[in-house]
Amino acid sequence: MAALHLIKLSVGSKNVESMADWQALRRAQTEDGLPRHVTRMWPRRADEVLDGGSLYWVIQGLVQCRQRIVRFDEVIGQDGIRRCAIVLDPEIVRTTSARKRPFQGWRYLQPSDAPPDLPASRQEDDALPADLSAALADIGVL
Repeated sequence: MAALHLIKLSVGSKNVESMADWQALRRAQTEDGLPRHVTRMWPRRADEVLDGGSLYWVIQGLVQCRQRIVRFDEVIGQDGIRRCAIVLDPEIVRTTSARKRPFQGWRYLQPSDAPPDLPASRQEDDALPADLSAALADIGVL
């Protein structure tokens, strides 16, 4: 059985590169050097996600990339509330673009609904403008 994934909006990111730049800054502030995203909710299906799952990032209304989930760490905020740090592999893998409406928090993403990775030969391609990428995704070209 294929691993279960998570999907999350990358709020404030203009493109994959700006998200990577933000993670590089945050990564420098962590003990193990791995990027992480802290969220309120702990996945109830954590074992399924940790069996090879990835976090798919929605940037500007499009799923554009993913990162393998390494582990979940408990984080206690200054307010004393338990939170979940989604610890990620630093490698960002670009995916085919897929339109996604806004939502709050993270959601589970079934493997059958996850957009495929771009071929290795296209991982370094310049990103298309968001509106063009969205239009192409809408008609099934991307």
